[in-house]
Amino acid sequence: MKMKSSEEIYISPNHLAQLQTKYMPGNKYSFNSSTPRTRLERLLRERELRKFNQSFHLSNEARDGNVEGDPSGSDSPNEGDNFGIQNEEEFPEGFTEGRTTSKQRLLVVANRLPVSAVRKGEDLWQLEISVGGLVSALLGVKEFEARWIGWAGVNVPDEIGQKALTKALAEKRCIPVFLDEEIVHQYYNGYCNNILWPLFHYLGLPQEDRLATTRSFQSQFDAYKKANQMFADVVNKHYQNGDVVWCHDYHLMFLPKCLKEYNIEMKVGWFLHTPFPSSEIHRTLPSRSELLRSVLAADLVGFHTYDYARHFVSACTRILGLEGTPEGVEDQGKLTRVAAFPIGIDSDRFVRALELPQVQNHITELKERFAGRKVMLGVDRLDMIKGIPQKILAFENFLEENPNWRDKVVLLQIAVPTRTDVPEYQKLTSQVHEIVGRINGRFGTLTTVPIHHLDRSLDFHALCALYAVTDVALITSLRDGMNLVSYEFVACQASKKGVLILSESAAQSLGAGAILVNPWNITEVAASIGYALNMPADEREKRHWHNFMHVITHTSQEWAMTFVSELNDTIFEAELRTRQVPPLLPTKDAIERYLQSNNRLLILGFNSTLTEPVDNIPGRRGGQIKEMELKLHPGLMEPLKNLCDDPKTTVIVISGSDRGILDDNFSEYNMWLAAENGMFLRLTTGEWMTTMPDNLNMDWVDSVKHVFEYFTERTPRSHFELRETSLVWNYKYADIEFGRLQARDMLQHLWTGPISNASVDVVQGGRSVEVRAVGVTKGAAIDRILGEIVHNRGMKAPIDYVLCIGHFLGKDEDIYTFFEPELPSEPAAAARTKVVEPVKTSSTKVSTSKSGSKASRSKKHQALSTLEKRTCNSGSASGSCWRPTVRENTSLHEGSSVLDLKSDNYFSCAVGRKRSKARYLLGSLEDVVTLLKDLAEFSRPC
Repeated sequence: MKMKSSEEIYISPNHLAQLQTKYMPGNKYSFNSSTPRTRLERLLRERELRKFNQSFHLSNEARDGNVEGDPSGSDSPNEGDNFGIQNEEEFPEGFTEGRTTSKQRLLVVANRLPVSAVRKGEDLWQLEISVGGLVSALLGVKEFEARWIGWAGVNVPDEIGQKALTKALAEKRCIPVFLDEEIVHQYYNGYCNNILWPLFHYLGLPQEDRLATTRSFQSQFDAYKKANQMFADVVNKHYQNGDVVWCHDYHLMFLPKCLKEYNIEMKVGWFLHTPFPSSEIHRTLPSRSELLRSVLAADLVGFHTYDYARHFVSACTRILGLEGTPEGVEDQGKLTRVAAFPIGIDSDRFVRALELPQVQNHITELKERFAGRKVMLGVDRLDMIKGIPQKILAFENFLEENPNWRDKVVLLQIAVPTRTDVPEYQKLTSQVHEIVGRINGRFGTLTTVPIHHLDRSLDFHALCALYAVTDVALITSLRDGMNLVSYEFVACQASKKGVLILSESAAQSLGAGAILVNPWNITEVAASIGYALNMPADEREKRHWHNFMHVITHTSQEWAMTFVSELNDTIFEAELRTRQVPPLLPTKDAIERYLQSNNRLLILGFNSTLTEPVDNIPGRRGGQIKEMELKLHPGLMEPLKNLCDDPKTTVIVISGSDRGILDDNFSEYNMWLAAENGMFLRLTTGEWMTTMPDNLNMDWVDSVKHVFEYFTERTPRSHFELRETSLVWNYKYADIEFGRLQARDMLQHLWTGPISNASVDVVQGGRSVEVRAVGVTKGAAIDRILGEIVHNRGMKAPIDYVLCIGHFLGKDEDIYTFFEPELPSEPAAAARTKVVEPVKTSSTKVSTSKSGSKASRSKKHQALSTLEKRTCNSGSASGSCWRPTVRENTSLHEGSSVLDLKSDNYFSCAVGRKRSKARYLLGSLEDVVTLLKDLAEFSRPC
């Protein structure tokens, strides 16, 4: 069947599997299953789908005779008017996994629209297409229906003008964001260009403007946030379910956060087109944390190179204290994927342009003009980061050392003016002109000069011709996001096969075929110029072939499709992870069940559950000391007192902290305190007692202590805690990467030395290493704790309501599963047996008799004597040694036997930890405060 050229074919992944089996039997990525099993399989299938659709589309065009049409192709006057959109009809909302004949909508959000608007009357606008790198990247991408959202570059204060411009832009699939002059001045000229751009390019702030910039920083940042919110308002207005929102560049770093606040389900990607600096540079930015967290709201964050992606992840770990992984940045179970996506060019456009008559005429003129001389070319914006002065000085050095080349080579430098009203750029222009004049005066003649310098841009056809006649391209950027001039040069070198000298700081992927140089090393660049000019033809051809294959395969269209494909897959992966995340606590239901119960048990963690947040400290100064001195949250003092005074409610605070910390914070409350993961217990009106198993062996303590002391001395800002049943080394405030290396080294040393034969557990936290005796967990201790409570209070009614809240380590989350009630179909006795399984597993040698054997009592007293000795040696505030009370008459099952807990009356909640064994999730410490306040309010006597 012959198809019209305007028709498009889309193959769904399900049909692709059948086509691959039939037409591509040898393809190793031809999966038989319609559902790929892994992320890599999904991406490979997506890649095969794109290739198959492209080849099918091209073969269809060839049959219709379109390939041999006008060679100008996309260079026609109407090029890009619809930005790759083939029809004007509206597409259905949403987008399915199967990718049927409907297109997914792509909302491209950038600071500037790809058109420039000129007002011709009150309600008349003239639009001029400005095809740039981002526009050409999306030309030819036919899998998506692209719409552009951005600023039109003009101030339109009146409503009539705004409506007319909106209508005119709608024909180009563009949607305007209207910014007034003050916002533009503070947001674009101020914060973006005066602060972010220099910082991201390692330039810092201009010296003479530093004081003024610092004074106006807050107003510029406020304008930046306001402008980003205005972009978000427009996006949200036009967003439809299933759309992909793609935010671009440093102008819109706040946008992902604003969009997610509108709709958490929105698919949001963010891409940076400039370098991202190292964490040491980024930390100098006053708003560093806010910007990083805003970007992390996106689902996928993209950079041109792996180096920039690595810098971003490093900034998030070092500044925000988050977990960096090979896939991105993880924050409490939420993963933001971070990856490198090197952009390319529309290489076909340049290849086709070489055949145009006007380009051939330009080539002929240039060959005649520079006959007998080698042509070197530089095309740059006249900017500090482009290294134009360094390039020209290197060329001067080459001419000095190679006098035989002085009349045989010419350097053509195209310097496109930019920001001509900024003093620093004016100084740069004068400096470049002075150097060029001096070199031409020194090495030039009456008829020739070694440098031709142009302070202007060239049209597309003239630029292609210049690329085609060039023998050596000199790209010496000092710091660049992705310099695409080198790609354009390679695309136009089919016949000449010129040499590319490329800065190693230009973020390029053409290293295989280019001569890489340090742009600051003028001597090295000069030597590379000589090597390039004298390079044999066969080596030039090999280098060009490497470069050319990279350029034609890594196109701008492939870049765009790869990014959106990865974004879609990132959303799919996030949905899989979300299924494993506990739901938010149904607060209303928890309170209602609380009121209906007769004997309630509240088990609360302490650290990060009831503590005062360290982030409340102004400027984060002294945070380490503040966190080491754990204090009860001020907002919980009164609610906790009301809960503890309720005769129907028993409150237990269980913590890994030692007894002294719990005494300092809770001695005034009528509650139970369980220190060191439940190994020590007391009612606040009584004495401390131990709940430790009989077989607890602590002989390993001293040797582990020596190891912890060693690593504390060699890891700045780390510290360790010596507890009665465990030792904890904490490196939260140390350098994150160094701390991880030290922790890894410590673990290797522990396992091969002090604890190689000891009965201990090593528990790794986010920034800590804890060594504790086997069986010391909150879940293992809770049954014995309940037994003590029952014995002390003489409970007559069974416990019919349990609320367990904490930010526990994974090792201690067995406390959540301990209270899981029996299923309705199970007998009560069987259920109770199931409940105490964690205790049986970790304490298999604990006597279940009321008196216990003589041997078991001997072992327990031996372990306690070791603890007493260590406590006395370390000293205490009172100068006396604490001796725990030992109870021998608590049965193993005594605690669990008083539970009469129905499933609807059990609420286990993890605080801020999205991957948990708990039933429910409380987002933050403030949610805990709110919940306990509500419970306390209902606990008041009427």
